[in-house]
Amino acid sequence: MSLQGKHILLGVTGSIAAYKAAMLIRLLVREGAEVRVIMSQAARDFVTPLTLATLCRHPVLVDNFDPTNGAWNSHISLGEWADHYLIAPATANTLAKMARGVADNLLLCTYLSARCPVSVAPAMDLDMYRHPATQENLSILKRRDNVGIIEPGDGELASGLVGKGRMAEPEEICQYLSSRFSGDKKEEVLPLAGKKILVTAGATVEPIDPVRFVSNYSTGKMGYAIAEALAMRGADVTLVTGHATAVLSRTYSNIEIVPALSAAQMYEACARLFPQMDGAVFCAAVADYTPAFPMGEKYKHDGNKPFVLELKPTKDIAAEMGRIKRDGQITIGFALETSAASAEDYARGKLQAKNLDAIVLNSLRDKGAGFGVDTNKVTIFDREPDVQPTVLPLKSKAEVAGDIADCLCRKLGGK
Repeated sequence: MSLQGKHILLGVTGSIAAYKAAMLIRLLVREGAEVRVIMSQAARDFVTPLTLATLCRHPVLVDNFDPTNGAWNSHISLGEWADHYLIAPATANTLAKMARGVADNLLLCTYLSARCPVSVAPAMDLDMYRHPATQENLSILKRRDNVGIIEPGDGELASGLVGKGRMAEPEEICQYLSSRFSGDKKEEVLPLAGKKILVTAGATVEPIDPVRFVSNYSTGKMGYAIAEALAMRGADVTLVTGHATAVLSRTYSNIEIVPALSAAQMYEACARLFPQMDGAVFCAAVADYTPAFPMGEKYKHDGNKPFVLELKPTKDIAAEMGRIKRDGQITIGFALETSAASAEDYARGKLQAKNLDAIVLNSLRDKGAGFGVDTNKVTIFDREPDVQPTVLPLKSKAEVAGDIADCLCRKLGGK
């Protein structure tokens, strides 16, 4: 059997679904696994340590040490012993702490020490599950190479509501673990492996004088999330970034960062790099205008005399790359609007004018969308007139980035 002789460390947190841990342990032991259990303090309100210890045939650990004799429960040793660390049920609270690196109990200390693969089986009410904070935490965990998400099911919840949030059934979790250990499992081929993708992100900065500039409110969060989503699908990503407060969630060997502060610098970088690329996502908030005559010295305030700033147009990067685009290259652009009345027409116009294959429309009028927030609400328009627009609900920017990466992937002939 695929679980024969495997060491499964089971973490149980404070959810009503903790009662399923008993059946899960029984199934894992029946499959030949050796199971040890860590519980959070809250989990003991739902199922007793004695019940789980009887089923797994090992003492159940809750605290970092035994207060009766001071014996230390080593989270490091637990992480080294395990072939797989399964946290089931995983509450919203535990997921949040895992995502942010909080280690305030033995279960979480062990997570941060584990060298083995880790999987979580979320369990919570539907509103908690679909809350943007929970979805963002799940997205963070998904981006980590060794964390798997066992999707919750739909059905009746403890609150009486019906929806997504039920912990996967023990049989499903057992099957999931068997597939993770299966020697017959073929190596996953990432859909964008071998593809070179250019991504622009952040705000451009246009100097007025050595201390002043023209710019915008972009933080780069959307562009950086897209770069990560493409990298996780196997692409070699070149991230051309203007000013950004966003950072990558971790180091990626297949993301190269190229700074380009002004619109001119970003155009030069894109013009140099784009011909070698298989595709591009133009997400940066590039200034349409730049000071025509930037001053070499700081401008001195002159009483109440008005200061007139003459601006000249910058080069439209997406349009210029669209003009030189060769057959087979795929480009996706962005359209940020503030008026709902003409937003779709404007986006479709940009789609054609810039020779894009798809364009992502988002509006500052939508709550939770736009600059500086962790969520976005977009519609993706395709160049092909018979393809219906993809209207996405409010999601984390990491999730939206995944949708955009999947769109690019399909157009490049991937999965």
